Formats: sequence, C-alpha cells, structure tokens
Amino acid sequence: MTDLKKRSLLKVAALSAVAAAALVGCGKKEEPAPAPAPAPAAAPAPAKPEPLKIAFAYVGPVGDGGWTFAHDNARKALEKEFGDKIVTSFVEKVPESADAERVLRDMAAQGNKLIFGTTFGYMEPMLKVAADNKEVKFEHATGYKTADNMRTYDSRTYEGAYMAGVVAGKMSKSGTLGVVGSVPIPEVIRNINSFTLGAQSVNPKVKTKVVWVNDWFNPPKETEAATALINGGADVLFQNTDSSAVLQTAEKMNKRAFGWDSDMTAYGPKAHLASAVINWTPYYIKTTKDVLDGKWTTGQSWWGVKEGAIDLVSIAADVPDDTKAKIADIKKGLSDGSFAIWKGPILDNTGKEVVAKDAVADDKFLGGINFYVKGVEGKVPGGDKK
Repeated sequence: MTDLKKRSLLKVAALSAVAAAALVGCGKKEEPAPAPAPAPAAAPAPAKPEPLKIAFAYVGPVGDGGWTFAHDNARKALEKEFGDKIVTSFVEKVPESADAERVLRDMAAQGNKLIFGTTFGYMEPMLKVAADNKEVKFEHATGYKTADNMRTYDSRTYEGAYMAGVVAGKMSKSGTLGVVGSVPIPEVIRNINSFTLGAQSVNPKVKTKVVWVNDWFNPPKETEAATALINGGADVLFQNTDSSAVLQTAEKMNKRAFGWDSDMTAYGPKAHLASAVINWTPYYIKTTKDVLDGKWTTGQSWWGVKEGAIDLVSIAADVPDDTKAKIADIKKGLSDGSFAIWKGPILDNTGKEVVAKDAVADDKFLGGINFYVKGVEGKVPGGDKK
C-alpha cells in the first residue's frame, strides 16, 4: 500500500472517530439540577398569655360620688396602666350579708384570679371563699383577718379627717361641729376623733356632735342626720358616709361641709370647704403588678399621705392663707414622718388619758379605738369592734 493511500485511510479513520465522539456527546442525557432545599418552617409565635382577670365587689353604686366612686376610678386607672394584660369587672351594691359570699364565689367561678372586696363587712365571706379557691388572690379593704391567699389593705383616712378638722376649727363660727357617722367600727370612730383633734389644734374649745345612720350609703338617712346636726347648732359638717347628701344638705341650709373619699365640690360649691380624698390607684397598681410578676404575698397594708393615698383637695377660696399653709405643713410632716396626729397627751371624753404625753400611738392602738376623745359629745354606740 502506498504511503499516500495509507495516509488517506488514517485520515478517514480519524475523522470517523471524531464524528463518533461527537455523536456520543450529542446523545448524552443531561443530569437534572438538584432541587433547592425546602425553606425551614417558621417557628410558631409564642402564645400570648391570657389576661389577668380582676373583679371588684362594691358595697355602693359606682355613682355614689364618694367611696365606691373612688374605688372605681382606681379600677379604670388600672385598665389604662396595664392595657390588654388585664381584664376588669365589678359588681356594685353588694350588701354586707350572705349575698356577698354568693357574689364572691361567682367571681371566682368566672375565672377571676384577683378579687377586691371593698368594705369591712365582706371580711368573713371573703375568708370562706378564699379557703375554697386557693388559686385566687383576695384583697380585703379595711379588714384585719388574713389567709395564705387573702390580704388586707386600707387607707389612713384619719389623716384626711384631721386636715379637714383643721379647716373646720378655723371656719366654724359657732364652735360646734357635726359629724354624720356610718357604722361604729374603729375606722369610723378614729376618723371622728381625728377630725376633732384637728379642729382643736386651732380652736381648743371646739365641740363635736355625732349622729349615726348605721349604714354606709343611705342618702335619705344622711340628709336627716345632717339636718338634725345643723338644727342642733353645728355650722360645719363632716361625714364618714359614702354619698354627697351631707354636703348637699349643708348647701341648702347655708352651712359649710366637706367632701369625703372623692372630690365633691360640684355637689355643693357654696358649702364646700375641702374634700378629704382617697386615691386607691397606687395600691391597686402595685397589687396587680405583684400578681402579674408572681410576687404577691399575704399581709396587711395601710397607706396614707406618705404613699400618695390620702389628700385634702379643693380647699375653698375663703379659707385663710395661714390655714392653707398649716395644711401644707401637715402634709409634709406626714410624708416625712416628722408629724404625728395621735401624739399625747390625749384624753377621752371622760377625762381619762389614753395617750401619754409625748407618746405616739402605734397602729395596733389606732386599729382598736372604741372611745371618743375629749370634745366629742355622747358615748360610742355598741357595734363590731376590731
């Protein structure tokens, strides 16, 4: 075979090999691209905690303008403070009787985990209900009995009463003051006495007359009592009842009077000298936060001017400036502890010394007062004692 022919054959073989390789390449199946890995599932959002359910039992109507009105204002402040972390409800006009137990049990059954009972007469019913509902926290206003899941709270209303007395002693022309009393328990007797001590600090000759209505909220009885006091010579009235009837009666009979528990100026603007008010909001906020944070414990609390719970507000324009300055000094002294209302010597109205000279009455003494101080006429009627 000639070289030329050999080269031709080799060339043809080479071209055939290239063509074959090309055909093999064109016929090869391309592997599919790997599927993208699935995105990780989003973690479920943490479940929103259920709001704390809080219930309030009120002895009077929310529109009483006084005691219950003050509690309900604090309830509304709670809602504003904690928003959707809580849900509140209330039942008004719950009597201090067996019916209170029924209402409290119903509140617990509805899932409320914090229940406030806002009057002294709920003490025994609350103890019973608390014993059967250990998972619920109970708060009892003005009482003195506690349990593992029930504590007590109160405001030093006697501080407001004393300051009102200072104004009354200055403004009275007859030297005779009148008090409409609700129920003769130490809380109320202490307020009558403190009012009188305040008045005597500016006018030692002041006398105080008391008419009891044996009810917390009873406008007709309060009106009748106020009228009797004015007819008996009192020209300045004070009250430890829940409605505005006493102030309104003073307005109609051209005498002077005070608001109690809430600012009652609007109910008798001409008669109004000042209002001794309670602000429950600081305590209610602290208690709710304690429960939400799991820090609630049983015990007893008694808050006053120092804690922002008690004040004397809306003092009338015709009250002398030196009296207003004296009130400001008292507030400062109560706040920093430099002033004590119940500092001896203090005598009862029989002449017996009940607080020795320079001694300061402690809370145990104040919690059991069952006598009138010098200057208060009459005798303390029988009633529940702490």
